[in-house]
Amino acid sequence: MTLPGYQTYAPPAPPRRSGLARASQVLGVAGLAGLVLCLAGMVPALVGLVLGAVSLVRRDPDRRPAVVGVTCSALALIIGAGSLFWLLSKAARCGDEARYPDEASRRGCVEREFPFAQANARPSAPGSVGAAGLHSARALTASSLSADA
Repeated sequence: MTLPGYQTYAPPAPPRRSGLARASQVLGVAGLAGLVLCLAGMVPALVGLVLGAVSLVRRDPDRRPAVVGVTCSALALIIGAGSLFWLLSKAARCGDEARYPDEASRRGCVEREFPFAQANARPSAPGSVGAAGLHSARALTASSLSADA
């Protein structure tokens, strides 16, 4: 109950924050950081771009996170697409049979162009000798050959 001539005090409402804009910002930054992990950041960046665009189209009151999210997401998608194109063009060049006619030369190209993807050994079938067993078998064969001589 208020006295006549007086108004009750109502504190101002807190500013509304857009969940879509915040999600877009978080996913955009995560997309940029996720590019280090084998381009895994492209998926959150794509989702962040969509959420940020929806938030901007809706004209939500908190626009700054949506703009940051769209910018980071677009940057992550551009960098990711560029590096994916670059890696695939290098792989296609190594797979060209006109340039590298046999398997050994193609394998050499892959090992030269992608030094971070060195293959340790081929997966062995059950019951076959693995890489460690092959090494010990070579050593055993070499020692038995020297013993026979």
